[in-house]
Amino acid sequence: MKALQLLLITLTALTGCAKKPGAAPIVSQHDTIITKPMPDTNATYLALGDSYTIGQSVPLNDSFPYQLVNVLNVQDGFHVDTADIIATTGWTTEQLINAISYRKTPTNHYDIVTLLIGVNDQYEGNSQTNYQTEFAQVLQTAINSARDSDKTRVFVLSIPDYGVTPFAMGQDSIIGPQIDQFNAINKSISLRFGVNYVDITAISREAASDPTLIADDGLHPSEKMYAMWVQLLAPVVAARLSK
Repeated sequence: MKALQLLLITLTALTGCAKKPGAAPIVSQHDTIITKPMPDTNATYLALGDSYTIGQSVPLNDSFPYQLVNVLNVQDGFHVDTADIIATTGWTTEQLINAISYRKTPTNHYDIVTLLIGVNDQYEGNSQTNYQTEFAQVLQTAINSARDSDKTRVFVLSIPDYGVTPFAMGQDSIIGPQIDQFNAINKSISLRFGVNYVDITAISREAASDPTLIADDGLHPSEKMYAMWVQLLAPVVAARLSK
């Protein structure tokens, strides 16, 4: 009898140790890291403007469009192509419009479009009424160039105040207010059209007390000033690219 009881106990113990049919295996748990899928192609960028866009008197890589792409790619982890630039020193808004038309810029193509134009309209004494009409025209072209004509992909920069530079020869009290008037126009139109507006004019005026913000020609921004512009611009652009 005792032998039978011992046999039953042994069989029961062995059965308890066996894996039950259909029982889920025990696995170690790990945190899951979810990453945003990268796009199949790089983002495209169109920069429209004048000498401030090409970075007159500094190496091209130090211009604000090139610095912007570098920050977006290196610091923010995006993949943005080198900027497609339509800009020349001395261009007025009308000349930029003509250049875009001649080049036949593709529509609905660019993921980023920046526009900075108007300083030469002020410098040449062109009427603010004409600037108002022409800026609205070139801004609409910028929107049409953006992918899906998406106005949120367009970023307008205000006109810098060159009145504080040595080139102005102390005419800041005249130039500054005029720059403000032209900026009031481009800001009003930008807000009406629903694009992004980045005010870099205050930064440009810091050159009055910091000569390192001015290039060797005594007029245009230095690499350092362009970097300060990008500090304002890059987060806004990055936020749009993240959508």
